[in-house]
Order: sequence, then structure tokens, then C-alpha cells
Amino acid sequence: AMMLQERWERAGGLASRLSKREHRPEDRGPSRRHQATMAAMMLQETVKKYFRGFQHRKFHESKALGCKMSLGVYLPGAYETESKIPVLYYLSGLTCTDENASQKSGIQQYADEKGIAVVFPDTSPRGLNVPGESDSWDFGVGAGFYLNATMPKWKKWRMYDYITEELPSYLQTTFPNLDTTNASLTGHSMGGHGALTIFFKNHQKYKSVSAFSPICNPVNCPWGKKAFTGYLGVNEAAWKSYDATELAKAYDGPNTKVFIDQGADDDFLKSGQLLPENFEKAVEGKSNIELKLKMREGYDHSYFYIATFAEDHVNFHAKYLKP
Repeated sequence: AMMLQERWERAGGLASRLSKREHRPEDRGPSRRHQATMAAMMLQETVKKYFRGFQHRKFHESKALGCKMSLGVYLPGAYETESKIPVLYYLSGLTCTDENASQKSGIQQYADEKGIAVVFPDTSPRGLNVPGESDSWDFGVGAGFYLNATMPKWKKWRMYDYITEELPSYLQTTFPNLDTTNASLTGHSMGGHGALTIFFKNHQKYKSVSAFSPICNPVNCPWGKKAFTGYLGVNEAAWKSYDATELAKAYDGPNTKVFIDQGADDDFLKSGQLLPENFEKAVEGKSNIELKLKMREGYDHSYFYIATFAEDHVNFHAKYLKP
């Protein structure tokens, strides 16, 4: 009986010590090791089979932005058997990362059918710890506006250089069967603004441009005024150099067709953030710009809308990328 009592007491003491260990304050919630593991997983490169091709998530060090950048790259099934695969850049909107459109737009299905690669860049530098960089959802992190900032505080916000120079070079080195000289641009909201402005400033580099719900005239909308003031200061001439409507007015390049897609029930359209009517007016009478403006009744600003009409945009670009 004494031996049983001693065993019982030893077992009770062990259970008590284990119980105390399990409830130490530092062990509450996810452990540090678990948190570190989760953070490392978020930075892992991945490859997922998707339709006949593969969706890649890649990371690379950007000299232009001074940080590690993530991006998605969809390689169609044709990449395995063909060289010189054309590229469609999809530029995302405010608050987005490289993963939003790659997971929600459904554009890869149609790109795969046409043998076109789709590249999904991130929307800003990350991890630079600039004071105030995450204070608002429409400026700073996730809101790079595809420009080169001139204000010293935001000197690393150089998404224009990243998209037009550094990214194509990285893609050509990493995926040698891509032909980055045969490329087109599309995008959504802030990314639609980016697609249009980059195209008009570099029409010799890109074959075609389209946009879902783009910010067409940022010098005249709240989003644009806030971003341009923060990144470019009060120099309104600099503002106009990143405004699709202003660039279209001044465009003297070869004949081109611009496809703008807009949900008619988009709250941002109604609140004056997008202003496609200003872009439409700017190109009236211009013989070198043909505008295809599609107003989609009943559709809003969401990925449900984008996924519904993604095929139309791929088909539009395929005419120029694979004539």
C-alpha cells in the first residue's frame, strides 16, 4: 500500500509540473517556433499545377525597390514545348499582393488556351519600415501607383522602373522560354492606371493594353491627388506624366486600340474615383487611338466581375501577341 501511495504522489507531482509548464505565459498562443515556421512558409517559392500549365510563386531581390519582391508567374502548357512564349502583365489594385489576382481572377485558364504567360507583380515595396507606410490602405504599402516617387521619404517606391526594366530582365533569366519583348499589359483599378500609363509612356515596348475599372484620371480624383501629393509633391506637371487621360491627350505614337472594361454598378465609379468619361473625352477625335469602352451593367469592382470578363481581355491581347 505504501508503494502504491508513493507512486501516486510521484505521478501527481509530475502531472502538476507538466501542467505548470504547459501554462507558462510565453507558451500561450502560437509558439515562437510556430510563428517563425509560418513566416518562413509564406516566403517559400511554390509551383502548382493549374489547367495545362503551372502557377509559380517566386521571390527575388529588387535593386530598384531595395527589398525582396514576390510575384506570380503562370506558365501555360505550351511553355514545355515551345520557345518565345508571349507575356501578359497583370497589374493589381490597391491593397493587393501578387496572390490576389493569381488566385481569384481565373485569367490563367484563357491564357493557357492561347499559349500566353501571365505575370502578377506585387503592388509596392514591402518590409522597408518607412514611418507611416502602413497607416492607410490607399497609400504606402500595397499602393505603389506604378510610378517613381520623387519625395525623399518614399524614394524606394519605384514601381515604374521595377515593372518596365527590372522585372522583364528577371523573367528572361529565370524563365528562358518567355519572350519579354512580346508583351502586353492589363490591370485592375490602380493596376489599370498602371497598365495604361506604362503603355502610353512605352508604346514601343508593349503590343497592347487593356484595363478593368482603371483610375483613368488620377490628377482629378481623391485617390490620385493623395498618392501624387505624397509621392511626387506639389509638382502637377509630374502628376500629369502618370495620368492616363493626360498621356492619351499627348500621345503621338502609332495607331493603337485601348480596351477599357468597367462595371456600371461600381461604387468607385459612382464616387468619382475612376473617371473613364474623362479618358473617353480625351481620345475623341484622335485618329491614332481607338477606344473600346465596355460598360457592364450590374457588375461592381470585385474579382467576381473580373473573372466574368477575363476571357475577353485575353482574347483581345492574343490578337496582338499571337497574330
